[in-house]
Amino acid sequence: MKKIGIMGGTFDPIHFGHLVTAEAARDAFGLEKVVFVPAGHPPHKRHRTVSEARHRIAMVNHAIISNPGFSLSTIETEREGYSYTIDTVNEFLTIYGDNTELYFITGADAIIEILSWHRVEELIEKCRFIAATRPGFPFNKDSQIPQEYRGRIFPFKVPALAISSSQIREMVSQGRSIRYLLPDTVEAYIRKNNLYRKENFHD
Repeated sequence: MKKIGIMGGTFDPIHFGHLVTAEAARDAFGLEKVVFVPAGHPPHKRHRTVSEARHRIAMVNHAIISNPGFSLSTIETEREGYSYTIDTVNEFLTIYGDNTELYFITGADAIIEILSWHRVEELIEKCRFIAATRPGFPFNKDSQIPQEYRGRIFPFKVPALAISSSQIREMVSQGRSIRYLLPDTVEAYIRKNNLYRKENFHD
């Protein structure tokens, strides 16, 4: 089964929080890639002015172009009417085939509102959810999510929100991704000099 991540959002503008969450989820869940999908007309933000799609698409493209594990889809901005997650999931299943597991990456605060999402039962059946948590926002799946949905929702702590040097050293020693946790030039230096590898790693 192919595993594809979907990173939805208005991205107005996209920022490091989005990038870190997407990369960490790709690494931790073994996703083949993460597709960033800028929303066209998000129904939950119908009372707020959102920048034109062309600006948000351009910002996403600039932000992800250096990562081969990321890609961009404009299917929601090209769609007429409001952007519903179930429609995007169905289009992705058509594109990638039924032999694909889809993981929708979003914040834990959005997951709590899942019961209000359009065609939620069909959505949960066709897609898994990665619920990224952040400091100051407690998330307890067992108490905040209906029992019938819990097996399809995976709480996920975003490492960059509590980053430390010791954590980066350990991640490198384990062969895990440290992309977007520090500047590219620093990461390149670590790789070039084989720092923190398992054979010479010391806490």
